[in-house]
Amino acid sequence: MLRPFADTDADAFAAAVVESVPSVSPWMAWCASDYTAADALEWFAMCRASEAAGTAFEFGIFCEQTGDFLGGAGLNDIRPLHRFCNLGYWVRQSRQGQGVATRSVQALSAHAFDALGLHRVEIVVAVGNTASLAVAAKCGAFDERVARNRLCIDGRAVDAHVFSLVPG
Repeated sequence: MLRPFADTDADAFAAAVVESVPSVSPWMAWCASDYTAADALEWFAMCRASEAAGTAFEFGIFCEQTGDFLGGAGLNDIRPLHRFCNLGYWVRQSRQGQGVATRSVQALSAHAFDALGLHRVEIVVAVGNTASLAVAAKCGAFDERVARNRLCIDGRAVDAHVFSLVPG
């Protein structure tokens, strides 16, 4: 289940980040062992501001049965003029490999096309991030190219696959 973050999610978010350092931090530099609930609250405030500006829609991923926090996913870098955006995701380490990211990508891409009227969704994945590459492939995203120095991870420029999803 995807929903906007609530301030009451901060402790669970921080715990998931710390748990996930081994698998997430190589690809997302913000994922650190010293991540706190205060850091999560700052992120939630940025998410609300971005949503109000119409530049991003970030969501928590929660277990439908238990309500447990599973990760985050969002549509960001929304470009209204050209009707496309980026789609990003991460899943806590203990729930990786269970289809959580795949279901989130499917739901968010449908939202991008149906509710936001976008014509293209991009998923940008660092070379070597095999788990994220598998998610993009499972969702039917087309691997258009490897773009040189496309991402910056922990201050380093890295090459990345640029995947696209389009309606229909």
